[in-house]
Amino acid sequence: MLNFFKTTPKNYQDIPSGEFHDLMIQPNTVIIDVRSAGEFAGGKIRGARNLDIMSSDFSNQVKNLPKDKTYLVYCRSGNRSGQACEIMGDLGFEKVKNLKGGIMSWPFETV
Repeated sequence: MLNFFKTTPKNYQDIPSGEFHDLMIQPNTVIIDVRSAGEFAGGKIRGARNLDIMSSDFSNQVKNLPKDKTYLVYCRSGNRSGQACEIMGDLGFEKVKNLKGGIMSWPFETV
């Protein structure tokens, strides 16, 4: 019998904005905004790189990133970035953090 309620453990961490902000200033940290280019242009977290999860080559763009860095990933609400973190985890990335609540919950500066 199939168990529809079996959950696989997440291969990334959801972290609150304060922890995300503290990690941003650490060495070997990459900030990735997975929103559309239009959303990204409307305001982003300083230093973020835009890799749109809805683009057809998202996985290809991600798999070429160095695996030894810590990746801080966000979107508008935390939903798309959670999906992006899962993809990255499946590709073998071990240090992936998702901004809980997305940029909507970001109390710090945006640029």
